[in-house]
Amino acid sequence: MSEEKITPLAEIEAPWSRHLSLSAVDHDSGLRMLRLRIKEGRARFTIIDLDERTASELADQLRAWAKPA
Repeated sequence: MSEEKITPLAEIEAPWSRHLSLSAVDHDSGLRMLRLRIKEGRARFTIIDLDERTASELADQLRAWAKPA
């Protein structure tokens, strides 16, 4: 089984009692992922691992949406 090194990057408080955590996940194989963890309330979690291309595309879409008109 491959080992992974997890490095916390950011914690974001979001509306409606949601908490977002971003972490860099580096695998022994050299694979790099960005882990997005969404906590809703006390017990519900969604965890999404993104490769570099997908994380970059998501960042572009978020930036475009958040850009002032």
